Amino acid sequence: MKIIGVYNIKGGVGKTAAAVNLSYLSAKSGLRTLLWDLDPQGASTYYFRIKPRIKGAKKLVRGERDLDELIKATDYEGLDLMPADFSFRNLDLLLEDQKKPVGRLHKLIKPLADEYDRVYLDCPPSISLVSENVFQASTVLVVPTIPTTLSLRTLEQLTQFLAGHELGRIPVWPLLSLVDRRKRMHRGVLENPPANSFETLIPYASDVERMGEYRQPVAEFSAASPAAQAYEALWRELERRLEITE
Repeated sequence: MKIIGVYNIKGGVGKTAAAVNLSYLSAKSGLRTLLWDLDPQGASTYYFRIKPRIKGAKKLVRGERDLDELIKATDYEGLDLMPADFSFRNLDLLLEDQKKPVGRLHKLIKPLADEYDRVYLDCPPSISLVSENVFQASTVLVVPTIPTTLSLRTLEQLTQFLAGHELGRIPVWPLLSLVDRRKRMHRGVLENPPANSFETLIPYASDVERMGEYRQPVAEFSAASPAAQAYEALWRELERRLEITE
């Protein structure tokens, strides 16, 4: 089982869109896939038309309830979802009450190793106990990053944080997202991308924004679009990298 944390300190960078489309393509390929929506906004939950009624998050964190009791099936074969709702805003407080708060997420996911090949984590945009749990649990971090100065700065802050907390072993793979080649700054970043960036770029496209209208991954309503093709290429590149990641 590989655990892919889709994360950025910043919001509005295409993180949820990447998590939704990658997990969808993973399941479509035949891999048993779980997407865990950890963001209190519950955008992934909304996209997959799941009712965000958790009830039991406190018992889950305390170990009084198993994760698989809360997992829901989606409309897509092989793809399950652990939904989120606004109560997840208290997840940090619940984790603080644990003796080993940073390892709690991994402990919850580990028993699912026989059920899933891939677990995607759609993470809230912050540095918190939740994100530290994500860092420890993840096999890799996919970091959607807009090719602008401020987004590159937050990417640098993330790598510094990981190194300073002895988490530098986690592969950090930047994903240049919302790319607009008409903009000079974007073109400049593309000429000298961050280390370990994906070759695949996710374009700025209205089809990605329309996911909220259709409540579907891009390929379901616009399979021939540049955005759908970009996510397909990204998933294939991600899988190639995962094959060589211990």
